[in-house]
Order: sequence, then structure tokens, then C-alpha cells
Amino acid sequence: MLNYKSFAAALGALVLVFGSQVARADGHGGHAKATADIVDTAVAAGSFNTLVAAVQAADLVAVLKGDGPFTVFAPTDAAFAKLPEGTVANLLKPENKAQLAAILTYHVIPGKVMSGDIAGKALDVATVQGSTLAIDARDGVRVDEAQVTAADILASNGVIHVIDSVVLPD
Repeated sequence: MLNYKSFAAALGALVLVFGSQVARADGHGGHAKATADIVDTAVAAGSFNTLVAAVQAADLVAVLKGDGPFTVFAPTDAAFAKLPEGTVANLLKPENKAQLAAILTYHVIPGKVMSGDIAGKALDVATVQGSTLAIDARDGVRVDEAQVTAADILASNGVIHVIDSVVLPD
């Protein structure tokens, strides 16, 4: 079972977003350095409103500034829109908080995994939720049935890879 601190910090990593708050480092190898925390970055991006609402519904906003590091496969608003009608509204209900938390933490793996770390590989990785996520980086990158549309977006407490679908644990 997951302890609350790890669980909450992992959910916080879910709201990482791609690029709008990433600044280039000062000439050290051309690497990017995150300058904003995950909450500010998520709000500023504007394309993760559903994800942010889900984290709020899970009562985890206060812990979204955890140290990490975490790797987050973050679905956009368009990814959430692909779910069957009514699914998101149902998950956001207070009585479904545990199910929502399980789905959110299924999108998070501990540690900071950059695309170069998995390039050319197919592997199964343990999620913070406790299940295994299938990652195939041999031709593009797929996470379960989702396609990674943007990768290696750094935040102060981890890295995000944006996905085009919500992935669901078994």
C-alpha cells in the first residue's frame, strides 16, 4: 500500500505541463531547466484543465509541490474528451475519489525517466498506483494504448511526457 506522502506527491506530478514554463539553462550543454513548480506550470499551460480539476477533486492540490522526482504521462484535455460521455463527470464526484486517485497515480512512475533512457526499448514499469504500465519506445513512444505527443518536458520535481489518451489500470 502506498503511503500518503508518496501518493500525494505523485499526484502532484500529474499536473506537469509541456513547455510554456520551461526556460533554457545558461549554456550548460543546452539542457532545459524547469523554473516553475508543477501547480503554476499546469495553470499557465491551459491544456490540462481536466487534469487539474481531477487533482482538485481528489483533494490533493495542497501537496502538488512535492520534491519527486516523478515521471508523469499526462493526458491533455483532448485526451480526457475521448473518454465515454459522462466518465469524467462521474469520476469527479466525491464518492469516486478513490477510483479517481487510482487512475491518476497510474499515470505516474517514480524517478525521472527521460526519453533517451528508454529509446529503442519495450518494457513494463511499476506505477505509483501499483500496477504495471507497458511502454514501447521502439517506434515512437506508446504508453499502454496512448501515444506520447511531447516528451522530456522538465519541471522542478520531475519530467512529463504528454499523452493523447487517458490510460486506465486493469
